[in-house]
Amino acid sequence: MTTRSEEPTASPSPAGWGALLGREHGAVAATLAAGVALHAVNVYLATTILPSVIADIGGSNLYAWATTIFVFASVLGSTAASAVLGARGPRSSYRFATLLLAAGTVVCALAPTMPVLLAGRLIQGIGGGLLFALSYAMVRITLNEALWPRAMALVSAMWGVATLVGPALGGVCAQLDVWRGAFWGLLPFLLFFAFWGAVRLPKGTAGESAPRIPWASVSLLGLAVLLISAASISSRLAVNAAGLLAATLLLVAWLRRERRATLRLIPATAFGPDARLRLVYVTMALLVLSSTVEVYVPYFGQRLQGLGPLAAGYLGAVLAAGWTLGSIACSGMQHRRGLIIGTGPVFSLIGLVVLFFTGPAQSGAVTTVAAVGAGLLLLGWGIGMAWPHLLTRVLQLTPKEDQDLAGSSVTTIQLTATAFGSAFAGMVANVIGFSDGADVTDLQSTARWMFGLFMLAPLAAVMTARRARR
Repeated sequence: MTTRSEEPTASPSPAGWGALLGREHGAVAATLAAGVALHAVNVYLATTILPSVIADIGGSNLYAWATTIFVFASVLGSTAASAVLGARGPRSSYRFATLLLAAGTVVCALAPTMPVLLAGRLIQGIGGGLLFALSYAMVRITLNEALWPRAMALVSAMWGVATLVGPALGGVCAQLDVWRGAFWGLLPFLLFFAFWGAVRLPKGTAGESAPRIPWASVSLLGLAVLLISAASISSRLAVNAAGLLAATLLLVAWLRRERRATLRLIPATAFGPDARLRLVYVTMALLVLSSTVEVYVPYFGQRLQGLGPLAAGYLGAVLAAGWTLGSIACSGMQHRRGLIIGTGPVFSLIGLVVLFFTGPAQSGAVTTVAAVGAGLLLLGWGIGMAWPHLLTRVLQLTPKEDQDLAGSSVTTIQLTATAFGSAFAGMVANVIGFSDGADVTDLQSTARWMFGLFMLAPLAAVMTARRARR
C-alpha cells in the first residue's frame, strides 16, 4: 500500500484498551476513530435535515440524490485510498481527505439551491469516502499489531456514535429552523483533526509503486449509478424504466470486465466455478438495498406521524441502531454462522412487512411511532446479525493473495448497493407522486409502495443466503 518510514515495532506490547487509549497511542487512535466518525455523522446528519432543506430551498424531486451522490462519491474516494496513501503517506493523505470533506461541507452550508447542495455532497462524499477507507488502512501502519483488534473495534464503533450525534446535531438545527448550522457545526471538528489530528500520524514516504486505481471498473459503476439516479428524477415511468435498464446493462458490462481484468475491484474467486463467494456478495448487496428505505423515514415521520425534526431524525436512526445491536449480539456465534446468515434476511423481511402496514399511517400516537420503530429495528437487526458472518465468509472464501482486495471489495459492494437503493427509492417516490406540494394521500401511497417493493430485496436474500452459507 505504501512504503512506510515508521514501521510499528514487532516487540510484545500490551493489547488492552488502556494501552490503545493511553498516552502513547491515544492521540493516534482518536484521530483514526474521528476519520470514520466524521464520515458517518455526515450520513445521518444529512438524512435528518433534508426535510427542512426541501422546505427552505425546494428540490423534492432530488431528495434521494442527496444520499445517492454522497454514497457514489464515497465509492470513488474509498477506491482511491490505496493510491493516495501510497503517493502521499499517512499524514498528508489524512489531511487532504479531511480538508476535502471540509470544503464540501462549506458548499452545503452556503447552498442556495438543491443542485448546489448536491455539488457540495459530491465533494463531501469523495473526501469522506477517502477518509473512511484511510482510517481503516492506517490502523495497520500506525499501531502495533497487538493493538489492531481493539483499534478496529474502536473505529467500527464510530458508526454507533454517529447514530447519536448526527440526528442530534441535525435535529436541533432543523428544530431551530437553522439547518445550515448543522453543516457549520461540523467545520471546527474537521479543521481540528485536519491539523491537530494529522500531525499525530507518521509522515511516511511516497511508495515507489503505489497501487493503481481500476478506473475502467470504477467508471462503469459510476455511470450505472448516475444513470439510475438521473432517471429517478423523472415522474414518467418510461424514463425510469429506460434508466434502470441502461444502469443494469452497465452493471453487466462491469461484471464482465471484472471477470477478465487483472486490475479489479472484486477477487477473481468470485467468478470461478465455486459460486459461494458471489452469492455472499449478492446477499450483502440485497440486505444493504433493503436498508435504503431509511432515507425517507425522517420525512414520513414529520409529515405522516407528526414528529418534530429531532424525533424524526432519531426515528430514522433506529435502523442503524438495530444493525449495530444485531452485529454485537451475534458476532460471537461462530458455531451457528450458517443458521444466522440464513435467518438474518428473514428478520429484515418481517421488519419491512411491519413498516408496510404502519409506515403510511397518519398518526402521531405513541403506538404508531413505536410500531414504525419496531419495524426499523427488525430490519436493521436482520442485517446486523448476518453482516459480520458474511464478512467472515468473504475472507474465508478468498485466497490469501487477495485478502486486501477482499476487504476493499466489501466497501465497494456496500456503497454501490446503497447508492442504487437510494436512487431506486427516489424513483419510486417520484413516480408515485412525491413532490414539493404532495398531500398526505400522496405521501401515504409513496410510503406504501416503497416499503412494499423493497420487501423483494430481503425476500431474495433469504434464498441467496441459504445457498451462500453452505
